[in-house]
Amino acid sequence: MPDDADIQNERHSNLPLPMKGIRVLDATHIVAGPFCSLILADMGAEVIKIERPRTGDLARGRGPFIGDDENGRISSRFLGVNRNKKSVTLDLRNPTCKSAFERLIANSDVLLDNWGPGAFRRLGLGYDRLSEINPRLIYAEITGYGDSDGARGPYSNWPANNLAIQAMSGWMELTGEPGGRPQAVGDNMGDSVPGVWAALGIVLALETLRQTGKGQHVDVSMYDCVASHVISNMNAYQATGETPGRTRQASLGPGLVFRASDGYVIMAGVRNPQRLAALWDLVGRSDLPERDDRYLQQFPDADFVFEVMIPAIEDWSSQRPKWEVAGKLTEIGFSMGVTQSVADLANCPQLEARGMFVDSGDTLGGTFRSLATPLRLTACEESASETPPTLGQHNAEILCSLGGLTEEQLAALELEGAV
Repeated sequence: MPDDADIQNERHSNLPLPMKGIRVLDATHIVAGPFCSLILADMGAEVIKIERPRTGDLARGRGPFIGDDENGRISSRFLGVNRNKKSVTLDLRNPTCKSAFERLIANSDVLLDNWGPGAFRRLGLGYDRLSEINPRLIYAEITGYGDSDGARGPYSNWPANNLAIQAMSGWMELTGEPGGRPQAVGDNMGDSVPGVWAALGIVLALETLRQTGKGQHVDVSMYDCVASHVISNMNAYQATGETPGRTRQASLGPGLVFRASDGYVIMAGVRNPQRLAALWDLVGRSDLPERDDRYLQQFPDADFVFEVMIPAIEDWSSQRPKWEVAGKLTEIGFSMGVTQSVADLANCPQLEARGMFVDSGDTLGGTFRSLATPLRLTACEESASETPPTLGQHNAEILCSLGGLTEEQLAALELEGAV
């Protein structure tokens, strides 16, 4: 039997990252695809961005920007999801570039694409052709509504983006003030959630490849991915036949939000009579449950909660800082959270302790801090934090080796503006 010291040493054995040795061609832009390939890159994959000449990934042109016109500018949006990658520019309408791309396909494990349904088919590079070039290839395609044979629906040709997908998948109908307009979640969840699912799909397809020697098309629908995350509300609908909505009563399920002196806290989870009695003792209102047993109910009438209970709690909480309020309520058994801004997150000691910040170069001589991939493979070596690539930075390195071009061909393509 191994002793504790042996186990401890094994946990810190610096095993290789799981995607080491996997080459990914990343023909994506904006958020969904780059977020997926970022996960793979952080986990050790060699990720080669295939970008359009001159413009590149559309995110390169979207602010906010770092730097200035005199010393150069770079998109913070681009920096945040493109570390640990290489960049190659190719105009796939050019025959020489297309041939070079096909050679890259032959020498790669994964192709990732989010240019919309049929984009690669229209270039003569649908999965039937890609699998001829490389039968072991995993072709992961992120589209709005899905794009594979036998699985297209009435929306499959629609374009999609974050807000459209949040709306279509039910998130917006569940978010917002009762009686008000539907609201989106504040970040690009309609993009990043599909990115995570696409990364998982690629890893699963690679495992099937390991078992069978055969690649496949991984069809990732943004709509499917984001809709799958309303599972609790879907399950409730199946049980009750009632459509969850933005009502006062429905808002009580997730928790109670109340004011502190410097912000808000949320009381989540079970509110049983014992904990509620302790709450009223804490706030100095133990008399209330003696008057009305609704003060000890987890789901009393919404009007009573919002018009009576929360004001009574806020008489106490609004006189204290939010972290003190959350701490005292945690001590008596409640699951508490503090509403934090992005500035709070950027300076969060918990995230810092967890290694959730990563500093890479910003291509301008400085550094850029972003969020790390939130996976802790405790026996593996640390992920790299290489500077995101400048446009076409690795053309010569990649195209004159894996792509099969000569230096003369590459120079001629540069003159044409095809790379």
